Amino acid sequence: KKLRSKRLAPVLIKEITRRVNHTGVFQAVYTAGVVLPGHVASCRYYHRTLEAKKLVEIGFTRLGHRMTMARMQKLYKLPTETSLRGLRPMTAEDVPAAHALLVDYLSKFKLSVVFDVDEFRHWLLPRKGVVSSFVNVSPEGEVTDFCSYYHLHSTVLGHEKHSTLFAAYSFYNVARTVDLTELMRDCLILAKNEG
Repeated sequence: KKLRSKRLAPVLIKEITRRVNHTGVFQAVYTAGVVLPGHVASCRYYHRTLEAKKLVEIGFTRLGHRMTMARMQKLYKLPTETSLRGLRPMTAEDVPAAHALLVDYLSKFKLSVVFDVDEFRHWLLPRKGVVSSFVNVSPEGEVTDFCSYYHLHSTVLGHEKHSTLFAAYSFYNVARTVDLTELMRDCLILAKNEG
């Protein structure tokens, strides 16, 4: 937090731009916390607390007015088991079916990533501490739904109890046979169980 007032981010952005331009690339896609002219898309994201006590202890969030730690923990409590019985980690054998599911879903949008099977495998096949992907499989063995999240670890400075903040960011999700809310709830449970 002490570095934010030093305006280090613009310096880093200019250096990255210079290096990328040096390789012959002069276009980029990026995000910003402000409205910029010429944007091609916009989105909004939300935080969902998984470990309330830890987040309060490290100062990421705080207890609201008339909120106790016990009440906050109860508010964000999740079951330990998922509700979808066919939900399991995606394996290499699931890649073709999960890829087809995602490509079909993304084709509905005017702007989306176009993955071939190898790119899908590279970006979404589970890797511990990098990306977690899950498929929901019907009793007949068909991949019917897909959810994923990527991991982003941040160092917690100057705290005697916690040294790392673990975050899970929703990545690609396709709810074909179940409600998206139910799929995302199970994804939250899986992320919390993973730590």
